[in-house]
Amino acid sequence: MKQILTAFLYFCFLGGLQAQEQSTGEITALKQKVASLEKEAAQKKKLSVSGYIQGQFQWGEEAASLKVGSANENKDESFNRIGIRRGRVKLTYTEGIASGVFHIDVTEKGFAFKDLYLNLTDPWWQSNQLRVGVFDQPFGYEIGYSSSRRESPERSTVFQRLFPDARDLGVMLSLQPEKTSPLAFLKLDAGLFAGNGVKLDTDSRKDFIAHLSANQYITMNLSVGLGVSLYEGSVYQGTENVYTMEEEAFVLSAAPSNKGKYARREYVGLDAQLALLTTLGTTSLRAEYLWGKQPGTEASSKSPNASSLPQTDTYIRPFSGWYLMFVQKIGISPFSFVLKYDAYDPNTRISGDAIGQHYTGIADLKQSTWGIGGIWDITSALRLQAYHEFNRNETSSQLADWREQVADDVFTLRLQYKF
Repeated sequence: MKQILTAFLYFCFLGGLQAQEQSTGEITALKQKVASLEKEAAQKKKLSVSGYIQGQFQWGEEAASLKVGSANENKDESFNRIGIRRGRVKLTYTEGIASGVFHIDVTEKGFAFKDLYLNLTDPWWQSNQLRVGVFDQPFGYEIGYSSSRRESPERSTVFQRLFPDARDLGVMLSLQPEKTSPLAFLKLDAGLFAGNGVKLDTDSRKDFIAHLSANQYITMNLSVGLGVSLYEGSVYQGTENVYTMEEEAFVLSAAPSNKGKYARREYVGLDAQLALLTTLGTTSLRAEYLWGKQPGTEASSKSPNASSLPQTDTYIRPFSGWYLMFVQKIGISPFSFVLKYDAYDPNTRISGDAIGQHYTGIADLKQSTWGIGGIWDITSALRLQAYHEFNRNETSSQLADWREQVADDVFTLRLQYKF
């Protein structure tokens, strides 16, 4: 009996050892699985994917310029188009103090990249950054305000003319006191840029752009932002002919030495933002004013963004432009009302019937727009936007096609999905 009991206890002991070994193996395997999942989750956390799709319908009067579809096939009638205004995908990979951003735009018109840059954050206060690549130009407020959030379908006319790509190739330093500092509401963005939008860098000159901003909550329901911007750059002179304004006329300098030199490109900008929360909802007011000198061509005051140096005469114009936007969120509902006015005067030295004389022309006509619209934030990701632009152009009896107001109003209906 004693031998049988001893044998039974021996076999129980062996079984316990085997069970313990099996249990230890399972625990080890489980720990390895958890570690693998944690590593995979950490890798996924480093990579973030975001974007938005804007499908839209646009109607325009006979002379309107729409952002989707082709030009009007019948200049005597109004027309409409449908299309994808923006199809954005943004990839951001972050590891340590470094991050890389790859931002593309895909529509029926083709494929284009928007942002492509490396960002380095200081390891001490995490408030200062160095950015290198293609990214938003740090001038004013509206350029950096995402088109997925913008309450008007497009940026103001002055920004569309002076910053046609809203981005440039360059290097920028962003300085801001640490969050615990009493000066944490201040931020300075400053950098050197190619000055040619997202196209190839075509000359050895670099443009300086800087924006100093202050953003502060005055009370829990009131926030205020202020900013001042500076642009100091140049534009290559493609011929010996350079026109500058004196009084109400362009004066020609035709010296052979003008070709290959650079015309100064100078902007100054002021911006302000206010947001107030009341029982009526959030009321937002935003405004910007720009002025300076813009080198352009006879037919346009648009900034250069071509892949080659210009080969046209240079026209240097004093300009001004501004906008004022009012946005009222309706209580706690998902609806908002939008009212905006913007104006761009490419040549502040001349107006009206004087335009068309002394080398002046269509590029010197003032443009202004009244915009009225509504927004329905259906969900946090889905937005429906309706907006009508009443466009007004300066007229001159000296210009055959601009003696009367041009019919170029535009209506936009946009559905946006953001992810």
